[in-house]
Amino acid sequence: MVKYKIKENNKKDFIPKRLNLIFIVTFMVFIALFVRLGYLQLYKGQSFVDMVHRTESTVSTGSVPRGMIYDSQGNILVGNNPEQAILYTRDKDSNVGPSDIIQVATQLASLIDVPTNNVTERDRKDYFIVKNTDLVNSRLSKEEKQLASSELYEVQLSKVTKEDINFSEPELKIIALFTKMNAAYALSTVTVKNTNVTEREIARVSEQLGSLPGISIGTDWQRTYPQEGMLRSLLGNVSTEQHGIPSDRVAELLGRGYAMNDRVGISYLEQEYEDVLRGTKSKYQVVTDTASNTSETKQIYPGKKGDNLILTINQEFQKKLDDIATKALQNMGEFQGLNDRVYIVAMNPKNGDILGITGKRYEYDEKTDSYNKDKIVDDALGAINTSYGMGSSVKPAMVATGYLEKIISVDDNTIVDEPMKFAASQEKSSVFNRTGKVPVTDIQALQVSSNIYMVKLAMAIGGQFEFENDGNLTISPNTINNIRGHMAEFGLGAYTGIDLPNESKGYAPESTQLVNALDLAYGQFDLYTPLQMAQYVSTIANNGIRYSPRLVKEIRGTDTDGNLGGVKTSIAPKIMNVVHLDQAVFDRIHEGMRQVSHTDQGTARYLFLNYPITVGSKTGTTEAFYAGPIKYAQNDPVTNATYIGYAPWDNPEIAITVVVPYLQEESRARESTIIAHEVMNAYFEMQSETRKTILDYEANGVN
Repeated sequence: MVKYKIKENNKKDFIPKRLNLIFIVTFMVFIALFVRLGYLQLYKGQSFVDMVHRTESTVSTGSVPRGMIYDSQGNILVGNNPEQAILYTRDKDSNVGPSDIIQVATQLASLIDVPTNNVTERDRKDYFIVKNTDLVNSRLSKEEKQLASSELYEVQLSKVTKEDINFSEPELKIIALFTKMNAAYALSTVTVKNTNVTEREIARVSEQLGSLPGISIGTDWQRTYPQEGMLRSLLGNVSTEQHGIPSDRVAELLGRGYAMNDRVGISYLEQEYEDVLRGTKSKYQVVTDTASNTSETKQIYPGKKGDNLILTINQEFQKKLDDIATKALQNMGEFQGLNDRVYIVAMNPKNGDILGITGKRYEYDEKTDSYNKDKIVDDALGAINTSYGMGSSVKPAMVATGYLEKIISVDDNTIVDEPMKFAASQEKSSVFNRTGKVPVTDIQALQVSSNIYMVKLAMAIGGQFEFENDGNLTISPNTINNIRGHMAEFGLGAYTGIDLPNESKGYAPESTQLVNALDLAYGQFDLYTPLQMAQYVSTIANNGIRYSPRLVKEIRGTDTDGNLGGVKTSIAPKIMNVVHLDQAVFDRIHEGMRQVSHTDQGTARYLFLNYPITVGSKTGTTEAFYAGPIKYAQNDPVTNATYIGYAPWDNPEIAITVVVPYLQEESRARESTIIAHEVMNAYFEMQSETRKTILDYEANGVN
């Protein structure tokens, strides 16, 4: 019994010892916690308070108005119309998702009117997926759910049915707003509505700004065109925020600081001078708290409006050209045939300034495959990027080529004009001489428009100096390239260097026969643009100095009152190349072109024989094939009528080209010369030194 009792007492003593150990350890842990809490409270407390109230500052940007485009006299061609706007600035992506944007769009849709005609099927599907993600995902297979995010979204889109996106008009308004707002990148601003924003809408939105995160009231701009359709196709366009920067220029523009939804120039002048017109964005300091909520927005830089372009074109003269082209198209007469367009280009040959450029054409009705002659549209762009056979108007360049190749000289330049026929080819002859043999000089060849003079120059360039009827043509296969090379010195078949993107180089068909070189020599093979022809005749008028055509002569700022400011950059004329011929050669070419206008045998005598200002001219008639929009008439035989000229002949101020393509085959091709006559009248009537002379001439009804 004694032993049993002793053993029981030992067990009771062991349990308190373990409890005591636990109490001691617990006590020590509490002591450590109290010490740590005291340390945090006394020494680190303020740090945690600061952390709770810590904010982050980020810079966001806002748009500014683009620079404006003026004519040479300071008249606005492209302006900006400031408008009240409702804007949306997206918070950080981590804090604002598509569902959040839909909530704001839903509330906003009840406050403002929004057009829904631009809502696309893709917009509807995007909205449906955000609203019904679980439903769409339930339609996916196991394999589809494993796809990468971009591929997965494409599959999700394919799972949305037509029934799913049959939305009511109120919900379409929400979709329209959501699409615009969701296009915004983090801390960037997009325009939600800037057209026809009413005072009532501004008031209603302003009252609820506190419950519309990211929404604000501001101003925006819209491009305006006070002269309506004048030069519209050349002035270019600006992208919308929805479309943003062009997909083919994303890398380039992002690297230069653009955002994906920035509005940029996407064509012609707006694109070419984007860096000048864009301006500098405004900057805002956006302060966000630890929950990424915006707590403060402060402007730190107001931005700077883009600089302005001053064109070389006087809108008054441009309007006259537009009217001349329009009336010519309307009154073309019995030989109009398939003709649907007229082009006129006027340049200052001494510096390359484009004084006026117009193209007018009938609207094409695809449904009826015919022209709508009640609707004439601007096609100034066609003067730069469409090309035509120009006929005999290229002959001054061919005479120059004969001199450059040393086939003729100032003292020895007579060639016999006669009908010519080579084996396996059609007979070639000149209109003025269908049967006989007539010796002509270079001057006479231009005056009477000798085809054979040009043909024999081409043969000599190719190494063949003798002709036998029905004989073989033995010229070098490289002849056509030699001639093309010299033509390019004048701008024919070469880029002109105009300050616009995407100009055409014309069209040089592949040469499959030696005779093609002979056709090229008098304008019956290669195709050129009206602008190339204007540069070419300017080079002739300017004795071989070839200037690039230019539309912009100055870049100017904006003054403090928002008006046109001082000159920032004067754009110097650019010489492309110089044709190295003696002045005596150019004098002979000039004389030949004078005789085209002012002698009884000249081909432009009908309009310029008694013109009071001496004009150098060359007319052209091309046997061509229709290449316009009408499908059933493709490749039908037609006639192109062309004219090049400059005046005053001894000190040129203006060089012009007129192109009237697709006339009836039987046309005498005087249409282009009639138009050129009106252009010369319009120009010299505007000059103070010649105004009275032209008015008296017109009053007397003398041609």
